[in-house]
Amino acid sequence: MISLRQSISAELATPVNPQINEFAEHIAQQYLGAAMAVLFYGSCLRSEKLEGEMLDFYVIVSNYDDAYEKPWMAKWNRRIPPNVFPYNFNGLAAKVAILSMDDFANLCKPEADNISVWARFSQPVRLVWRINEDTEQAIANAVASAVPTLLNAALAHSDREVGLLDLWESGFALTYGAELRAESKSRPGDVIKFDPERYIQIGKAGLYHCRIAAEIRGDKVHIVGDNRFRVEQELSRWPALRRRGKWLTILRLGKAAFTYAGGIDYLAWKINRHAGTNITIRPWQRKWPFIAAIFLLPKLLAKGAVK
Repeated sequence: MISLRQSISAELATPVNPQINEFAEHIAQQYLGAAMAVLFYGSCLRSEKLEGEMLDFYVIVSNYDDAYEKPWMAKWNRRIPPNVFPYNFNGLAAKVAILSMDDFANLCKPEADNISVWARFSQPVRLVWRINEDTEQAIANAVASAVPTLLNAALAHSDREVGLLDLWESGFALTYGAELRAESKSRPGDVIKFDPERYIQIGKAGLYHCRIAAEIRGDKVHIVGDNRFRVEQELSRWPALRRRGKWLTILRLGKAAFTYAGGIDYLAWKINRHAGTNITIRPWQRKWPFIAAIFLLPKLLAKGAVK
């Protein structure tokens, strides 16, 4: 069987639409001296639809101080990572998150104090620009640790026997529940349906690296041996992960009011798209996006637009 590390390396290197590579190089040029890699992920990777969509990139930088001219930008990226910015290039639009290599690696590990990075990078991702081969290896190592982090969490919340795709779906449901997200209940299953074979192959390889011992028997995953301590250890983390994840969502939205031009419009677009709402942003809300977000959040919670 192909190892997890080999599978992740192959996935990262899978070619994408050349427009994506060109966009990634353009973004990297904005962080010369700091940019190490650009990763492409999310719904546009799965659907391969680019026009009229919001693409998702992560820029991995050597350190925050070298990435910004303004010290306060580096400070807030360090305190509440990542910073997120809008970019446009050759008719395409994207939101771009900035993380240091150290933060990226640490936030993919099981010890991470929030789920936002490993939840995203246990899904398909492409390395669409990198400064050198050493960086490519470091990115592959980090992404490879995200997969067992998610699977281990799902194992702790599952029966001793579970289907592999059901395990993935359970893991994604956990992560969506640990953030304020405008997603339907079917979203975790829909993510997997784009490429179930990918989740089977990488899932089988990833199980060997989980703290909770499990193995494949036929078409089922079986938890093996006495894993009570490891299961309880994982379960005990989740109340804090959920609380922290929701508070971080709010803090990041507040921070984006100062760093993300047009962020309030993007937020409304995202929620309307995923939750079926019809939120319209008024001129005063664009002028005062932080205050608008404070007033908007209770209404969204009451309507179930974010959970």
